[in-house]
Amino acid sequence: MSRHITSAISQNFGKFANKEFPKWFQKIVNSSYVGLMGLNMNEFHAPGTYKSLNALFTRKLKEDRKYSLDADDFISPCDSLISECGELKEDYALQIKGMKYSSDELLGNHFSSDEKKAIHDGNFINFYLSPKDYHRFHIPTNLKVLRAVHIPGKLYPVNFPSLRKRLNLFIENERVVLMCENASGKKFYMVLVGALNVGVMQVSFEPNIKTNADVLIPTVYEYEDLYLNKGDDFGCFEMGSTIVILSQKGMLEFEDLAGKDVKYGENIAKNV
Repeated sequence: MSRHITSAISQNFGKFANKEFPKWFQKIVNSSYVGLMGLNMNEFHAPGTYKSLNALFTRKLKEDRKYSLDADDFISPCDSLISECGELKEDYALQIKGMKYSSDELLGNHFSSDEKKAIHDGNFINFYLSPKDYHRFHIPTNLKVLRAVHIPGKLYPVNFPSLRKRLNLFIENERVVLMCENASGKKFYMVLVGALNVGVMQVSFEPNIKTNADVLIPTVYEYEDLYLNKGDDFGCFEMGSTIVILSQKGMLEFEDLAGKDVKYGENIAKNV
């Protein structure tokens, strides 16, 4: 397996995004990006205070948002558009309306058939983060992380035109798969999907994961006592991307959210 051209493009863009220009010029770069992409900076520091474009991409909230502490409430892990959601048909979910993908293939080869079958006929939610969105992601419910798998791959764009024309886009792209267990012991997966430009996904509890790097084979990380709480900031995308949540049948109860803009901290489902 060799690196795809999308990885090289993303690495080159990443060099520009990480470069710290003289302060006067960095202010122009940052302000231009904010204006061009339509970023709402009300909850963040002024654009000119960030030392690089990537620092602006990965900005933190000045103050954490309020969210429900009720264990039954499952919150959005990010600011995003829910591009699709619903019930899996055996192991098939929707990439976009009319285009299916296999959850078994998305999870890769480092989960047993029983571990994959645990979510068959369960639920899926696809969260699309655009370049204008807040790029950090948070824990949606109190959970235990059992395993993380980094799967190198391509870095195609994950916007709607790309979703409509490229079959199995999520499966082809680089991703980090987290196998989790909620407080009731039900299994679900959070899949962080990389995208064109920068292509880096930071996972704070596992600094050994290096995405859009010269890593060509999957890497597996096992955990015994890794508990995270609802609302915990556990990393970020450098540029826009997608999070897919795949849950065991009967774990989550939610209305049709497809096409809805959601914010981190907003209640989107109930733990059943």
